[in-house]
Amino acid sequence: MSASTSSTPAPTKFLFPDLVSHCNFPINHSRHRKQVTVETKRWIIKGDNLSARKQEKLHGLKAGTLAALCYPDAAYPQLRVCNDFLTYLFHLDDLIDDMEDRSATAQADVVNNVLYHPNQHPSTRVGKMTKDFWRRMISTASPGCQQRFISYFDYYFQSVAEQARDRSEGVIPDLESYIALRRDTSGCKSTFALIEFANNLDIPDEVMEHPSIRSLDEACNDLVTWSNDLFSYNKEQAIGDTHNMIPVIMNEQGCDLQTAVDMVGDLCRGSIDRFIEEWECIPSWGPEIDRQVHIYVQGLADWIVGSLHWSFESERYFGKQGLDVKKNRVVTLLPKKL
Repeated sequence: MSASTSSTPAPTKFLFPDLVSHCNFPINHSRHRKQVTVETKRWIIKGDNLSARKQEKLHGLKAGTLAALCYPDAAYPQLRVCNDFLTYLFHLDDLIDDMEDRSATAQADVVNNVLYHPNQHPSTRVGKMTKDFWRRMISTASPGCQQRFISYFDYYFQSVAEQARDRSEGVIPDLESYIALRRDTSGCKSTFALIEFANNLDIPDEVMEHPSIRSLDEACNDLVTWSNDLFSYNKEQAIGDTHNMIPVIMNEQGCDLQTAVDMVGDLCRGSIDRFIEEWECIPSWGPEIDRQVHIYVQGLADWIVGSLHWSFESERYFGKQGLDVKKNRVVTLLPKKL
């Protein structure tokens, strides 16, 4: 290594890709946002006996805003379940981030036992919260929606256990392997099943499994997940977490930070383009199924645009500087935590 290369200073900032202007979907809001925000906060604070510090973090999360943007047409009872689950999922994700793979697997067993056997009486706090939102969801969700939700949530737990193993062993996967794993560690697939629930849809399994619908799901998942890697990178690099597309690309390509960020931005924009292209080519299954499929795909579009705007409003990624980052696109790197 040359002297000039070794003395190159580490970056202190990076320019965030302009994803918002590339996404032209209209932004929709639910009129129930304030009410579900209050009720869900009360539910999870009591359900897991959150400390004052975790309650402050919960307020900054603004999950109610995310739910209102992603399920804008849901009636209050359905939106409340959606917001409960999103808040619970973020909370669960934070818990699992601090676990080894065995602990993550044990947590998965608790949750899956409740989902498959909703009449049991779990003893853990997470188990009780799972039973509470699941009991309300299955009261109106179609059988197909219920099964998809369970399957997708199981994929989530399997993938985060693998992520925990990689973390403990210091493994940085190649990009192809990372993408395959990341599509499940995000938990997005379960939230897409909630689109069916939120809008009282009953779409046949063979339609939901059609290659066109699967491609739309994947494009939406990729945008939400890969953009989340951009949003969360600063916090994660500070603690040395490498389960993120940016360090994966840097490790595989041998490139600098800004180049990797730009590559992820290009992939995100490409996923939006894929979604639009696939949307224009959806086949027909008859008037009633087509009506429901249109609502479902619109729900995916709401997730794409809603998650982008929410990520700047939430304090989860940039603290109180999110709107400044949205405007100026400059992210100042946090110092490494020893």
